Amino acid sequence: MSGPGTPAERPVILVVGHGMVGNKLVEVLVRRGATRSRDIVVVGEEREGGYDRVHLSALFDGGTPDDLSMIDPDVAADPAVRIVTGERVTHLDLAGQVALTDAGRTIRYEHAVLATGSYPFVPPVPGRATPGCFVYRTIDDVDAIKSWAHGRAHGVVVGGGLLGLEAAGALRSCGLATEVVEFAPRLMPAQVDPVGGELLGQRIRGLGLAVHTSTTVRRVVAGADGSVAAVELSPAGADPGDPADALATEMVVFAAGIRPRDDLARACGLEVGERGGVVVDAQCRSSDPHVFAIGECALAGGRVHGLVAPGYQMARVVADTICGVRAAFEATDTPTKLKLLGVDVASFGDAHGAGPGTSTVTLTDAARMVHKRLVVDAAGAVVGGVLVGDASAFDTLAAIAAGDADSPDDPASLLAPAGPADADPAGRGIAALKDTATICSCENVAKGAIRAAAAESIAERGSADVAGIKKATGAGTGCGGCAPQLSELVRLALNDNGIEMTRSLCEHFAYSRQDIVDLVRVGGIRSFSELLSKHGTGAGCEICKPTVASILASLQGAYILDGELGALQDSNDHFLANLQKDGTYSVVPRVPGGEITPDKLIVLGQVAQEFGLYVKLTGGQRVDLLGARIDQLPDIWARLVDAGFESGHAYGKAVRTVKSCVGTSWCRYGVGDSTRLAVDLELRYRGLRSPHKIKMAVSGCARECAEAQSKDVGVIATERGWNLYVCGNGGTRPRHADLLAEDLDTETLVRTIDRFVMFYVRSADRLQRTASWLDAMDGGIDHLRRVVVDDALGLGAELEADMARHVAGYRDEWAETLADPSRLRKFRTFVNTDRPDPNIVMVSERGQPRPAQPREKAPHREPAQHREPTERWQKVELAGSRR
Repeated sequence: MSGPGTPAERPVILVVGHGMVGNKLVEVLVRRGATRSRDIVVVGEEREGGYDRVHLSALFDGGTPDDLSMIDPDVAADPAVRIVTGERVTHLDLAGQVALTDAGRTIRYEHAVLATGSYPFVPPVPGRATPGCFVYRTIDDVDAIKSWAHGRAHGVVVGGGLLGLEAAGALRSCGLATEVVEFAPRLMPAQVDPVGGELLGQRIRGLGLAVHTSTTVRRVVAGADGSVAAVELSPAGADPGDPADALATEMVVFAAGIRPRDDLARACGLEVGERGGVVVDAQCRSSDPHVFAIGECALAGGRVHGLVAPGYQMARVVADTICGVRAAFEATDTPTKLKLLGVDVASFGDAHGAGPGTSTVTLTDAARMVHKRLVVDAAGAVVGGVLVGDASAFDTLAAIAAGDADSPDDPASLLAPAGPADADPAGRGIAALKDTATICSCENVAKGAIRAAAAESIAERGSADVAGIKKATGAGTGCGGCAPQLSELVRLALNDNGIEMTRSLCEHFAYSRQDIVDLVRVGGIRSFSELLSKHGTGAGCEICKPTVASILASLQGAYILDGELGALQDSNDHFLANLQKDGTYSVVPRVPGGEITPDKLIVLGQVAQEFGLYVKLTGGQRVDLLGARIDQLPDIWARLVDAGFESGHAYGKAVRTVKSCVGTSWCRYGVGDSTRLAVDLELRYRGLRSPHKIKMAVSGCARECAEAQSKDVGVIATERGWNLYVCGNGGTRPRHADLLAEDLDTETLVRTIDRFVMFYVRSADRLQRTASWLDAMDGGIDHLRRVVVDDALGLGAELEADMARHVAGYRDEWAETLADPSRLRKFRTFVNTDRPDPNIVMVSERGQPRPAQPREKAPHREPAQHREPTERWQKVELAGSRR
């Protein structure tokens, strides 16, 4: 390789494109041992390499690009792997086996693998390039959409498929009234049938979004300032001369599908399909024997595959082929399970009954807006289906359609509410699956491989756990959606061998987190060392120490950095701030309910300007100030505390924010004072330590502008009081919240939230979000309702008393820190000098400071607990170096 960089001396595998599939190829090649004799060079044109594009919408809910990163630190640290970002391969010389990039880099390759993915399809609509028009595909697209949406009120999404509904959810999370335009007669026409599409549309409209089906955008209209002012809509198939309806809007997002990114292949003369895509054989080899193509840019088996699972399968086939192992890609229909705007949608097998002799069995519950449709063949066996509104039986039904489980004599029994699939889809259903059934579609791991790994672990160690299964098979390391199935298979394997599945927190405590909560409460234990001496062994570890610290903080409300507690905390808590990837920290003051005075807003701007901080409005209605050095934190917080701000606890596993709309204060639709309630709730629960972070929201009406149904605790005003929803999560594995209680008065609402939160604090596992806590709970939402609302266990008064003690004992951590000089001494970069860290360098981007970053190779990331200096380990400056 010539140009920028070091010349390569060994054969090179060139990977063109660093999306999810390209990243998977590199990972598999390294694990297959390819780097023992070859170098791998990855060239990606995006500034962020190897990120999870499937969960891009998490960036609208407070997530960061780092949260989406899929780069394995061990793979990136391999000296034979070179990752180049922000650069594009512009030419392949097939005869000379040489690639050129737009940065002047020349790369001589033994094998080249095109993993260039796809690009968004934008219909040829006049005005589509008007400022305010966007596509939804990359992190840069998200940044552009968020920037433009700020301060605007209305947006239109063109496309009602998977991408379109994701984009609609993104605009909605930005606070925009959103309308979806779909050319087909129903939403998601490729996945669902007409009845399912109609119910899906009703559910989406019920969330406050407008939906226009059988409609096309004829033109984008610019306003006086040259940006989007309206779109013209007309019925699908209408004549161009027919009148069109104008819909006023301030932005348009095109999400009407994708097309293979095959421009590089076309330019160098590789064979491409008539409708696009690099033509490849069973080994994913193109018309040139030294060039492969995988993922969405490849035309494999006569079609382009737009899902990540077949892309991963192609990556494994290419890795095997390069390493001399016989492998072939087999195109199959990939089952799809989605949650879009909180609505379950799934399809599997021959979902539309295209096969010969098929018929359908349907159950439609219009009241619950649930639709289930099974496709059966001439022999009566289930071969496909569609689920809308309730996908709890998806795993079982998809396995039956794939032939991995037996189809019952009466397929209709699978749709009945008390049928075997709904009764226990994760338990008896997975036990009935054949060993050939695919459990992890991302990594293509079958049930038999998981059972074999569990059996081997039990034979060698006398036990098995999910972490070991993941390491041995790779299952669960992709999207993570198969984690419940892995846990169940491990439990079944242990049961088969007469072994009880351990609930021990770690090797130092033979108790679960819930057990330890009870031991601390009943025994009046005040410190980790006291707990360890009475109920544990050894010295403790990075698992039990922060867990016990969280429990002690939850039950006692003590200052978390005093004495022994300080050494137990997670990395962020050490300095009461969030560690960023460049070594700086973020400062996030509390803004209860998102309500802030002009004077306080001015102070935030002045502090950011004085200390050179990057300013970002978060999805939780707060202001994030990023780029602070350790030594600056006390000075920054002194200014903020003087102005009346408190810690926002963004660094802790604690109650974070209570998001709200404006409710009856301003909105003409509001039926409840959501802002007042949000402020009261945030001030009540501020600083409460818990097993994981907790986010809340209050919406003033059913239009749900605060997105309460995607939060751990969500409240929605009704004309008769408040509806309480619990255990919803956004982020990478979204979960719609469940309705816990209806039409509560404010006093009863607060009492019920007190009980719910403290029951979660007591009984959840370490780092278990409320969503997975509820999913793992025997009896689910019904059991939770009995405990929290009906007080079936008689815990109500006790849980309320625990919360009352927290409220009475709350103290702002940063105000206490500033008042104690001994606590301030820890905020130094080096123990032997007051100099700032010379390795922290800022550059300007879009008018704000950003950390300077190496653009070519992803850094090796140590586990979080090893990255932070503590009172026992501090950086020392020697000859200007950082240690």
